[in-house]
Amino acid sequence: MTITIVGAGLGGLTLARVLHVHGIAATVLDLDASPSARAQGGMLDIHADSGQVALRAAERYDAFRTLIHAGGQETRVYDRHAVLKMSEQDDGGGDRPEVERGQLRDLLLGSLPEGTVRWGSKVTGARPLGDGRHEVTLADGTSFTTDVLVGADGAWSRIRPLLSEATPGYTGISFVEVDLHEADTKHPDSADLLGGGMCFALGDGRGMLTHREPDGSLHVYVAVRVPETWADSIDFTDREAAKSLVLSHFDGWSDRLHALVAEADGELVPRRIHALPIGHSWSRRPGVTLLGDAAHLMSPFAGEGANLAMLDGAELGLALARHPGDVERALAEYETVLFPRSEKSATESAESLRVCFAEDAPKGLLEMFGA
Repeated sequence: MTITIVGAGLGGLTLARVLHVHGIAATVLDLDASPSARAQGGMLDIHADSGQVALRAAERYDAFRTLIHAGGQETRVYDRHAVLKMSEQDDGGGDRPEVERGQLRDLLLGSLPEGTVRWGSKVTGARPLGDGRHEVTLADGTSFTTDVLVGADGAWSRIRPLLSEATPGYTGISFVEVDLHEADTKHPDSADLLGGGMCFALGDGRGMLTHREPDGSLHVYVAVRVPETWADSIDFTDREAAKSLVLSHFDGWSDRLHALVAEADGELVPRRIHALPIGHSWSRRPGVTLLGDAAHLMSPFAGEGANLAMLDGAELGLALARHPGDVERALAEYETVLFPRSEKSATESAESLRVCFAEDAPKGLLEMFGA
């Protein structure tokens, strides 16, 4: 039996690793030319009831513990005047330790047999051949067939159309990501303001969400409620002009918060936030399924995306291992659990987005945190 996983993100790699633990081979295709072709993003909080469960199934939990960013679970909440509304220290006993996404990905990659991931393999489409088999076409014009096809290829999945006509919709929120490097020495006031973990500064339907990185830098997600085409109107290569345009959405905010953008180092990276419809599902079709963002893309405001992708991968791998001679039973068993779980998380994510970007924020967030 041949198993093809499209996408070498955390979900696809977790699936491949769990299959390997159970003696089942799989091939992972990824469009990137190499593991280091692009940055893998910032910090992730890995949840005890999802991401950590997946890492245990992948037999990578103990190694994961060595990657934890000490102090990363500290949380602060400010209003737009930089008045501290909540502060929770990291005492080491929390159940959502922070790790760097790239390090976690490398941990999973390093646990797979050489050649499992085929880099530079961009999937352009797939079609059913009957009896659960699919033909997969690559950008170089070649194609191949597989017995089991798993779309772990993210928001704009090339595999999703085999199962669903749904496409991600714009949530109304766009990010601009910036960094402050060597924060303790180069940006001491910002480092003091934001602390050692995660921080929210919210108000008037916008916000700044930050993480302290293990290298001592500060990563800032500047969030604004704007039309989907907003970022297209800004020349982000003109950094100072772009900073001014972004900060024009934060009139009346504290100068200390303005400094997170005005003093940022390096490039500004715009990102539109999209989501699939809450409750996205599909009818069972032989030989193919989805996991992670391909199955249930949601906004990042519940911190569930990477965790669910890994749990999806682990549970799919375990189902295939339990039913080696009955792929359809394994896929149906997996999807029966996948759909209600992802609907619940997508509902929570949408509610968190509403709360974070309400006009009276951070009031609702403080209530959610029980402050």
